[in-house]
Amino acid sequence: MRGRDDGKRLDAAELGADLGERATLVQFSSAFCAPCRATRRVLGEVAGMVPGVTHVEIDAEAQLDLVRRLDILKTPTVLVLDADGRVVRRATGQPRKADVIAALGEAV
Repeated sequence: MRGRDDGKRLDAAELGADLGERATLVQFSSAFCAPCRATRRVLGEVAGMVPGVTHVEIDAEAQLDLVRRLDILKTPTVLVLDADGRVVRRATGQPRKADVIAALGEAV
């Protein structure tokens, strides 16, 4: 997972869901993306294991303004947000569960 996207911040209105109490895993997906399904499963498992962490999936095709603002170039792209909605990590492709848990360590 790559480093900070300094200055980039998301709120509940942009996400269409409440931020997690401690962190939020934001997944940008598209309809015909096979790795997106596996990523959804991994992020859902991690969010279920770590208290205060929420997983939000966003349809990239339906949120083009947000995709452009955040420079999302492919799906799946995962953003790790801290409790204030600041992007602390980002990754493209299907993440490993251990990498997601490690990235959460920077957000909480």
